[in-house]
Amino acid sequence: MSKTTSQDIQATLWKAAGTFRGTIDAANYKDFVLSMLFLKYLDDTYKEFLRELEEKYKGNQIRIDRAKKNLPFVLGEKERFDYLYDNRFDPKIGEMINTALQGIQDSNTELRGVFRSINFNSESMLGNPQQKVTKLRTLLEDFKPLCLEPSQIEVGPGEDPAYVIGDAYEYMVGEFAAEAGKKAGSFFTPSMVSELMGMLTGPRAGDSIYDPTCGSASLLIRTARQAGNLDQVAIYGQEMNGSSWSMARMNLFIHGIHVNPNDIAWGDTLANPQHLDSDGNLKQFDVIVANMPFSLDKWAEGFNPGGQEDGSSDKEKKFKMTANLDRFHRFDWGVPPASKGDWAFLLHMLHSLRSNGRMAAVVPHGVLFRGSAEGRIRQTVIEKNLLDAVIGLPANLFYGTSIPACILVFKKNRATSDVLFIDASGKDANGNPRYRKDKNQNKLEKSHIDDIFRAYTERVDVERFAHVASFEEIQANEFNLNIPRYVDTFEEEELIDIEEVQGNIERIKAEIAVVEAQMAQYLKELGL
Repeated sequence: MSKTTSQDIQATLWKAAGTFRGTIDAANYKDFVLSMLFLKYLDDTYKEFLRELEEKYKGNQIRIDRAKKNLPFVLGEKERFDYLYDNRFDPKIGEMINTALQGIQDSNTELRGVFRSINFNSESMLGNPQQKVTKLRTLLEDFKPLCLEPSQIEVGPGEDPAYVIGDAYEYMVGEFAAEAGKKAGSFFTPSMVSELMGMLTGPRAGDSIYDPTCGSASLLIRTARQAGNLDQVAIYGQEMNGSSWSMARMNLFIHGIHVNPNDIAWGDTLANPQHLDSDGNLKQFDVIVANMPFSLDKWAEGFNPGGQEDGSSDKEKKFKMTANLDRFHRFDWGVPPASKGDWAFLLHMLHSLRSNGRMAAVVPHGVLFRGSAEGRIRQTVIEKNLLDAVIGLPANLFYGTSIPACILVFKKNRATSDVLFIDASGKDANGNPRYRKDKNQNKLEKSHIDDIFRAYTERVDVERFAHVASFEEIQANEFNLNIPRYVDTFEEEELIDIEEVQGNIERIKAEIAVVEAQMAQYLKELGL
């Protein structure tokens, strides 16, 4: 039997997606498809575990049962994919899948809660009972031929089965993001952007890595890979969206990254951060990366438990976010405007960064130049010498928005006070775009991120691409970080020869006069 390739896994996922396409939005049906892949992965892996125990203990059931307790996870008979497949025609198959998933969570501490936002018995999602049973039966049939036993996965140099299956999982998350459009920004960061952010923060063995808006954990995983051995870094995240949180837990498990269930927390990072130290203060991390929600409106609502609303009368007391409402003192440098949460997330991350920590965050360009409270916060951050680099990215790079974005890199205890500006949104010295146009999205390729990283590490001026700005230069610009103020990418147009243009106009007029005369003659001959 030929081994299972990454392409085989992707093909199965595409086939399963086709089972739902047209009846459910991609933002929703991804939960069913990816969960079924995860269940198939668990069952096939467990099947191989049991076969190895059978061979090792030569069928001694007592010793096999004892050894089962030491396996990475266990599955009951009714929690197996094959059991569900054999019962795929049962009118209660939705309930049976839910029961299986609940059993898996109850029996395995590491998987506790991982399926809690997914309901395979939902008529609102899957349709009336007959339609629901048909879709779930087809979904099980889509996955049945796929073998995900670790020994049967075809691996390349430096890869293991977890790498191959995990990358196929991530690939499909990206494809679902492309289909989901505006609903996708919350759960996926394009892979090459994640790769670049990992390179910029340079995690090392022994580091702790944190993403406060971790989505499907793709950014966390690619950042952790920069450290080499995934077992040598500690991974933490928090995510508010239940579906994305479930994807993150599954994604990490499939990649062979085993974390405590509480290390990937579910909840509002700003109003209720879950990662605290033994004293109840914000936990500190070596590396922080984030692709946070752009300009999140009403970001401070979680600080308003009384539900006070805007109003003019005394009975309708207006809620206003103030620094003293946050017991972690994250907004002592300034409170971001209620309609734009960008700096709220950035301040949370800066206050969660260790004394020699590195941090990279994707933000909209407005963060660089908006005034009032944001301007004051930006000035304070620069004066405290925390900002290391500003990197402008091409437009239409992220799912859910076509606006251009940038990466802000922060470091604590920096040796210099300058800030590096890179404009990677235009063309290189040869006139080639610093990105690739692809379908509806622009994409960064390896050569593009290598150019950016080289400019970041070399930290010298490069015409029309990079500029090292001193503190005094930024101060003279009133702490406005708008990239064109520092990197001049203006292309001078060729001078227009007015006399040549005038001559062309006269020539065209003469040609038109000849044509009009011919047309008049033809009309006359036709008697019109």
